Amino acid sequence: MVFIEYVLIFLAAATPWLEIALVIPLGIIRGHSPILVMLVGFLGNMVTIVLLIALFEKVRAYFAKKAKTEKKKNKRQERAKKIWNRYGLPGLALLGPILIGTHIAAFIGMSLGAQKSWTLLWLTISIGIWSLVFGIATMLGFDFFVQESVN
Repeated sequence: MVFIEYVLIFLAAATPWLEIALVIPLGIIRGHSPILVMLVGFLGNMVTIVLLIALFEKVRAYFAKKAKTEKKKNKRQERAKKIWNRYGLPGLALLGPILIGTHIAAFIGMSLGAQKSWTLLWLTISIGIWSLVFGIATMLGFDFFVQESVN
């Protein structure tokens, strides 16, 4: 049964808009090993990022076709372009998980001309850092609340 929950953590982390910012804290609060939750969340998010980067041209063609039918501006895309203009690929990758999502950060970065290898490198660094931040912050915060309720 525990294995199935880790598979669900993996799948949720791989899902755009759920990602590690939500999945890692929920997995830790659920009582699973923080290290395993962070690792499984990281791997789940990375699988879809690698697929997105590898299949970028096909994904871009799909969204271009879809955009022709929908003319509205997406707030996340606008935010991503502002980050790109100010901080470049490293800033987009490092701020992406908390502001716009890793999948959108990867797509926007590559749409604006970033190389696949650099996009993969910076997003791997970013997802790794944020997995640790979300995991450690959850452990510290959860421990704080547990200790407060015991006292």
